[in-house]
Amino acid sequence: MTLVALCSLKGSPGVTTAALGLAAGWPGGAQPVVVECDPAGGDLLARFRMETRLGLVSLAAGARHTDSAEMLWGHVQWLPGGVPVVVGPAGSEQARAALAQLTHGGTRVLRRAADQAGTVVIADCGRIDPQSPALAVVQMADVTVMLARARDDALSHVATQLNAAARWSCPSDLVLVGGGYSTNEVAQALQIEVMGRIPDDPKGAEALVRRAGRRSAAPRAPLSRAFARIAAVVASRSADSAGRVAEPAAHIMPHIGDPGGPWSEVRR
Repeated sequence: MTLVALCSLKGSPGVTTAALGLAAGWPGGAQPVVVECDPAGGDLLARFRMETRLGLVSLAAGARHTDSAEMLWGHVQWLPGGVPVVVGPAGSEQARAALAQLTHGGTRVLRRAADQAGTVVIADCGRIDPQSPALAVVQMADVTVMLARARDDALSHVATQLNAAARWSCPSDLVLVGGGYSTNEVAQALQIEVMGRIPDDPKGAEALVRRAGRRSAAPRAPLSRAFARIAAVVASRSADSAGRVAEPAAHIMPHIGDPGGPWSEVRR
């Protein structure tokens, strides 16, 4: 059905939380599964004291023999709220080795799982760059979502990398995290569509992670509502991608005005 890649171009704006938030807020009856593909190492294994025998490492080992669509489900564990996850190892060396093995020779186990009706694979790819072993996952995604804080340091980095990111994958959508420049200011200065904005709410994020998977008809918390709105847009994007030819660059908007940040000149 859908493969979604979440990543950042700088810092740690909460990619893992966003992956779980999208899984919890995904519309309809599809089954999301979160896969920690962050080469810096995963967070969920230690946070929830999960088993080490099942996860990205075991999935990568199994992918040497088969890339069947069903194999992914043999390596999942379940968070307390009910979201199935393929946890990444805590150490970066082991995580990078597992990702290299998983993607070696064009193995497409995530793609094959995501192609199954009713399955949504949400890959937490962490901070991405041309040398990242998670780049192969981004390149095969139906939708790529980049997260960034709406402040000068993060946006300067995003502005210089947008064109490169467009060459790595299908057109990427930007999601802003926390305060700073307004959504309209960022969209106008970078000439890119902003898919949505996530409140900076550490307590809400922790609560969301722990209950991820417990869906309700109308999420009440602002953070949950934000993720539900973004999930609906991502689902729509992925539905459209089946018959869409990828554009050579990110979604371009006419430039209007200037918020005055030093990063605003880079993209013009």
